[in-house]
This record gives sequence, C-alpha cells and structure tokens, in this order.
Amino acid sequence: MRDRLLGGARPGRRTGAARSGFARAQPEATVLVTNDWYRTAAAESLLHTRCSGKLKTMTTTLVTGATRGVGLELSRRLAEAGHTVYLGARDLERGREVAEPIGARAISIDVTDDASVRTAMDHLRQEAGALDVLVNNAGISGTQRPPAEADVNDLQTVLATNVVGATRVLVACTPLLEESATPVVVNVSSAVGSLTLNAKPDAIWSMVAYPMSKAALNMLTIQYARAFPRWRINSVTPGLTLTEFTGHPTDSVDLEAFRRAGGRTVDEAVTILVAMATIGADGPTGTFVGNDGPLPW
Repeated sequence: MRDRLLGGARPGRRTGAARSGFARAQPEATVLVTNDWYRTAAAESLLHTRCSGKLKTMTTTLVTGATRGVGLELSRRLAEAGHTVYLGARDLERGREVAEPIGARAISIDVTDDASVRTAMDHLRQEAGALDVLVNNAGISGTQRPPAEADVNDLQTVLATNVVGATRVLVACTPLLEESATPVVVNVSSAVGSLTLNAKPDAIWSMVAYPMSKAALNMLTIQYARAFPRWRINSVTPGLTLTEFTGHPTDSVDLEAFRRAGGRTVDEAVTILVAMATIGADGPTGTFVGNDGPLPW
C-alpha cells in the first residue's frame, strides 16, 4: 500500500470501447491511499475548502435512504452547492415531499429489491446518462442485541439492507459510474464496524448484527477500491449523530450531554460526508474516515 496519489481521471465522459468494456486502469495504477493522507496539511485544507461554498465542478449524485436524517441533510447541502442530487426514497411520495424544498430530485429505490434498483438505474440512465457520485447511505440499526441474545433473523434483516442492499446498488450503478470522468462512491459506515476498535479490551459495543454489517461494508470499500482504481471509493462515518436513527426522539435529548459523549447534530455530522462526496481525482480511495480523522479498519 502506497502513500502517494497516482494517476487521475480522463476529462469528459468515457466513450466507445471504454463504455462497452468497462475499461479500467492497468493494475500498476491502483491507488490505495493510506490514512496518513489525512494527516497532511494539504489534505486538511482540501477537506475544509470543499465543505463550504459552491464547487467548480458540479456532479450528478445519488443518495440512498435520503428522506430523513443524515441522507436528507447531505442531499440538502449538495443541492445547495449546485449539484444535481437524486434523493433516494422507498416511498416516492415522501421522497418528493422532502426533495422539492431542497432542490433535489426524488427517485424511487428500495435497496433490498432487485426490480426497484433496476428501475432506478433505468431512470438515471435515461435522465442523466451517467452518475458521478453514489452515496450508499440506506441502512438500518436493527435490534441491537448482545451476543448472548443474538437472533439470526435480526442479522439477516440488517445484512439485507446494510450489506446486500449496498452491494446491489453499487453493482447496478457500476455502468453509470464508469460513464463519469471522476466516479466517487461513499459507503456510509460506522466506527462500530472497526475490527481494531472492537478488539480492544475496553471496547464499549456489545452487539452482533449492526457491527457485522458495517465491517462487511468496509470490506466492500476495500475490494472495490482495488478493482476500480480510477474511482474514489471510501468508507465514511458521520459518527454519533442526533437523528431518529439513534433510537431516541431528537427533541428529548440533552444536546450538551450528547456532545460530551462525542455526538454531533446532523448538520455537523454530515461535514465529512460532503467533503468525501465531492473529492476530485486526486483524492483518497480505499480509506475509512470520520469527522475526527482516519479510523482503523
């Protein structure tokens, strides 16, 4: 694994044989940037500058699971910056309700359903022709049981969305991403998926399904980063975020206590997601990062 950034995207859409054959860079051009990339001043500057104002290059972006919480705020921020954002929703009417006020476009997509994903891809192909950015955000926490109480049905339900669903969408999006000059994929992960952190004696998490799903999602990131060196694909965690996903009504949480526990409001938490969704061809790939910097696998 090398620390330097190699290669770069070709300008414009890919055409001819590149389209039909999913042409890839030669193996020696593979880019797997180590987490040291984030420790440089240049990287810190990149992350901060890309989080504010309008970017020079606008993208076509799909965000799955985007009708609320992190997905909705991320869609809002990207649309506000001038990007074309397809807001993924299982319930299209609900998607339209939240997409219109923020300038996004609702698209019906259920990541657990093959037909739904195929229909969504057909819609994107006809309307946009290519996809620059995929944010695999759709996910569920499931019933967070400790190992002694683990239930296989819980595990299957969580994996169906968080792993199989994310993979289904990524596979289906591949032809559209290959049409982009600078394809970017953000797999929304979590620190609970870190094997290193979970192996520590003082690890605080004691559950099965959700951590397993995020560890598997991280593996998806690593494998695709190797297989598609032209892409920028990373696992990104917003961290503990004040949304309904935490299992508590957001208006009943003591915000200061939540922050002391390492939590962030949703607008604070999506900062790193905005940054990693808008990186260029010189950005990192094959990494795991959050708002506080790189995380161990």
